[in-house]
Amino acid sequence: MNTLQKLGLGLRTFASDVAQGFFEITHNGFALLGLVVACCAIGVTLKPELRQSAEMELMGWLQQRHAPAVEDIPAELDAIDRATASDPKGLPKQQAAVAFWLSKKYRVAPEPVSALVSEAYEVGRATKLDPTLILAVMAVESGFNPFAQSAVGAQGLMQVMTQVHTAKYDNFGGKLAAFDPVTNLKVGVKVLQECIARAGSVEGGLRYYVGGGDDEGNGYAMKVMAEHNRLQQVAGGRAAPIQAPRTIPAVAPAKPAVVDPEKVATLANS
Repeated sequence: MNTLQKLGLGLRTFASDVAQGFFEITHNGFALLGLVVACCAIGVTLKPELRQSAEMELMGWLQQRHAPAVEDIPAELDAIDRATASDPKGLPKQQAAVAFWLSKKYRVAPEPVSALVSEAYEVGRATKLDPTLILAVMAVESGFNPFAQSAVGAQGLMQVMTQVHTAKYDNFGGKLAAFDPVTNLKVGVKVLQECIARAGSVEGGLRYYVGGGDDEGNGYAMKVMAEHNRLQQVAGGRAAPIQAPRTIPAVAPAKPAVVDPEKVATLANS
């Protein structure tokens, strides 16, 4: 055997020994790691305080991994300015009583209702209309749903015919403001004020407001006036019965209605 052959044989033997040693070390290392994990698991199981500590560490690790995703959402500290809501505890006692009563009856949050009650009292003083009448119309028309829309296009809290009264929204940036609760309230009060002036009485004005025939108009006016009377009782510190709004069962779609331009508003929930 020459020198080169001996050298090659020596190198192969050396490589084989290194590989075998590496395998044994790695195998023993994994075995040791498994043993450590098993011991930790047994220790955590036997000692509740260790388990609790491990859970807290794990939760902290997960939150850190999710933190970048949360930080990606841009902050809008002025978003609260867009919310139609106020603390009912900050209202005068009379208004707070009305807000809580309406909240309970119509199953809506007291904070947005409080903002609407406050606005109704302010607009009522400016227009010489009873604020509880304004709130009664709102309650009967939409049940305090600012996104309500009737089959003939009456929209918002007070179910104003937006297409008929488009010009009234010009000072508020356009007809999409019909879905801003406060704007819809103001425009609805303006329409109601015009109807009452035209009819010469509140009941007559309500019949014009709904735009229905005599029978339908009379029924609507009676319904609003009944709610108006209940709200007056609440505002006066007297108890008034709370009866949940009647649920109207679903029926087959009606034929498209022909809208009379003379009708200024229509009833959404009769």
